[in-house]
Order: sequence, then structure tokens, then C-alpha cells
Amino acid sequence: MADRDIAISCRNLWKVFGKNVDRIGPRLSPQTTSEELRSLGLIAAVRDASLDIATGEMLVVMGLSGSGKSTLVRCLARLVDSTSGSVVIEGRDIGAMTEPELIELRRRKMGMVFQSFGLLPHRTVLDNVAFPLEMRGQDRASRNARATEMLSLVGLAGREGYFPRELSGGQQQRVGIARSLAVEPDIWFLDEPFSALDPLIRREMQDEFLRLKAMMAKTIVFITHDFDEALRLADRIAIMKDGMIEQCDTPERIVMAPATDYVAKFTSAVDRSRVVHASAFASPADGRDVTGPPLPGNATLHEIARQLVADQRTLIPVAAHDGRILGLLDRSRALDLLLGPETGPTSTDPARTTA
Repeated sequence: MADRDIAISCRNLWKVFGKNVDRIGPRLSPQTTSEELRSLGLIAAVRDASLDIATGEMLVVMGLSGSGKSTLVRCLARLVDSTSGSVVIEGRDIGAMTEPELIELRRRKMGMVFQSFGLLPHRTVLDNVAFPLEMRGQDRASRNARATEMLSLVGLAGREGYFPRELSGGQQQRVGIARSLAVEPDIWFLDEPFSALDPLIRREMQDEFLRLKAMMAKTIVFITHDFDEALRLADRIAIMKDGMIEQCDTPERIVMAPATDYVAKFTSAVDRSRVVHASAFASPADGRDVTGPPLPGNATLHEIARQLVADQRTLIPVAAHDGRILGLLDRSRALDLLLGPETGPTSTDPARTTA
């Protein structure tokens, strides 16, 4: 990844809590153990985290409660100061920024949405969305115009004059998203923004988020503890445990090639056919026959299951969205992932007997 493509980079990032924590900072290293810290009355919420987030990428950070995911994001936005390590945003070390420089960065570059909606109860929906623009010093007419545009974008046109108490939980969340978008952030931090919503509204908000993501090129760091949500939204997933990043990779590689036993256990219940795309099963054609209709490379095996069962070809071409052939899919291998491997020659599965 070239430097110009990196929006956020952190290196050897630690966040340690406890008394006299400043003394431990220079001594922290990958070899520092939890036992050493506990003996000093300290606890590490983030341990030696290093990652790069590309411009326009959506990174989902996940882990169980207490894994350090929220603290990591707060360090990335410098809502809390890290104990050691560095965070560089678009080439600037935010740890070295003065308070005015940091405020300006947040006003101009960052949007943030957290679990608590944080709406001002005495202000209308329009005024809530316009509030960060007011803090920026923007005139009333232009900030209200921008706020109106953002409310329309999240499907709340016509509710500008409502107060937060007059909205449902899902609508309040949309107001929070509209407010964070009003400043036109290049970088968007979201800390479990849908966790308080019921399943139906949560799915609706995921759909809304995917729509916004497709329309707006943002660098996004999204925290969740819901693996299905992560799989649905992420370009890459970072899984954390005890403050450490266990693995940061694409959803496909997370479930198909877990880097640690913890990641393997974390993903053990995932239906891989809903995660793995046809392109992941495409091997180079190397002169082999690629005739016949191709499968779409961006479709999951679950989405093309009927085609795989019905297609009698041993090797099936896979194409990119522009029609370019990516390679050949081994039908038998794909069916193994969909249906499980054959148990023996007595199998009566018609899809197997024709593979």
C-alpha cells in the first residue's frame, strides 16, 4: 500500500490505564506481559496495535466486550491520548498536534457516531444536525441548507422541526449519522452505532449505511461485536482480544484462513458459503477451456448455489463485473464448501454424482 493511499496508520500503539502510567510508556514493548503490568497496578486496554487503513476503505473492528476495540478507535481519533506508539492521519502525527490543531482536524476531517446518540433534547432535528457547523462558525442559512440535505440523504426529509423525543430510536440514530456527515468528513468513526436498536431497525440501518457508503467515498472505522454485521459491511475486519489485534484481513481470509486459534474459534459458527465469493475459488485458466456462461466473481457461493448444483461443468469460468475472466472455479471444491465433503462412493446427492 503506497503512502499516499493510507488515511490512518498506527504503529505499536498502547493504551495503559492506572497510576503513574507515564513511567511505563518508554518501557512498553511487544514482550511486555499482562502480568508485568498487573504487578505495577496497570492494565492495557490496547496492546502494541499496528495497522494501516487505506483511503476509502471500511475497516470493521470487532471483538468481545472488553477486547479494546472502543479504546483503539478513541486513540485513533485522539479522544484519549495513547500511552506510547504513534497515530498518523493523512501524513500528520496527531499525537504531536496542539489542541487547536486537533480541534481543527476534527471539525474539518472527522465524523463520529457513538452508541449513545448524543442528541441535544432542546434542539430540533435540523438544529441538531447543523450544530457542528454552528461550532465551525458557519452562517445560519448555509448550515441549515446543509443539514436539510443530510436529513434528506438519511431518509428524514419532513422531520426537520421535530425534537429527538418525538422520533423512534432508529430515526434518532439517523439524525446522529446525518450530523456526523454534515461536516463532510473524510474519515468516519462509528462505535457500535446500531447496538441499541432492535433487529429489524438494525437491519434497516445497515441497508441505509451500505447505501451511504456506495454514494460517498469515506474512510470508515466501524466497531461492532456482531460478526454478521461485520461480514455484511467490511472491506477488512480486525479482530481484537485482550487489547491485541489477532488478525486484520478480508472477511474471506478471516473465515477461510484464521491466523490464530482464537480467530478460528471466533469464526467457527460462520456459514462460509455466505462469505466466500466465487472469485476466491477462481484459479488461473492457464490455457484451459473457458467457454460457456461465467459465474459472477462478486457473488457469494450461497448466492450462486442453484447454478453450481445445476451446472455440469467440472471447471466453470468466473468473470469480473466488466466481463473479464478471472479464472476457473473448481465446482467440486465449491460444492464441498456449500454441502460438506462427500462421505464416500455411496453418496446419493445428485449434485455430487454429476460433479
